[in-house]
Amino acid sequence: MTKHLVWDWNGTLLDDLHLVVSSTNVAFASAGGRDVGSDEHRRTFRRPVADFYAEMLGRAIDEEEFGRLDRIFHDAYRLGLTDVTLAADAQAAIKSWPGSQSLLSMWFHHELVPAVEGYGLAGLFARIDGLRTELGGGFKAAHLAAHLAELGVDGADVVMIGDSLDDADAAESVGGHAVLYTGGFTDPARLRESGRPVADTLVEAVKMAMSL
Repeated sequence: MTKHLVWDWNGTLLDDLHLVVSSTNVAFASAGGRDVGSDEHRRTFRRPVADFYAEMLGRAIDEEEFGRLDRIFHDAYRLGLTDVTLAADAQAAIKSWPGSQSLLSMWFHHELVPAVEGYGLAGLFARIDGLRTELGGGFKAAHLAAHLAELGVDGADVVMIGDSLDDADAAESVGGHAVLYTGGFTDPARLRESGRPVADTLVEAVKMAMSL
């Protein structure tokens, strides 16, 4: 039986690494922090995002400060989105999957849905879910469980394609599988060291997902 495919958005279908890094640096600058390059960001980024921020700033940050930094990040991110494209093979990869598929993002739902439509992907997913809270930055596992419950899909029948170890942890938390993509927010060496299937293109990731 063909499994259900769950796609990640930021860093996977959307080629926004450089925008994420520049927006992160705007937030860090507001707190007196230094700039972080793309390579360092990929080596150190993790969830909860507040822990990543604390490490990069060299000090603890409380929920109030994280909320302020998160707002600064997203304000900068929105300004740069007009120059961001889909990953080169995103549409080909989506259309190559023979079964049902959906999209699950840790980006805000009210911004995610029109963005997905604006990139020409309307009608390709059985369901699209983003965050419905004002502050994010947490783990994806509970978000995935709720997404699958709304779809009526058993976790054991799911493969997730994402770019982070948190995506893989989320998939495994519901009894599913993950294929990790090296073109996103995580250093490829970190992905490969995790022992999960790793692909350098999204089309390759779909082919791997078909074999799981």
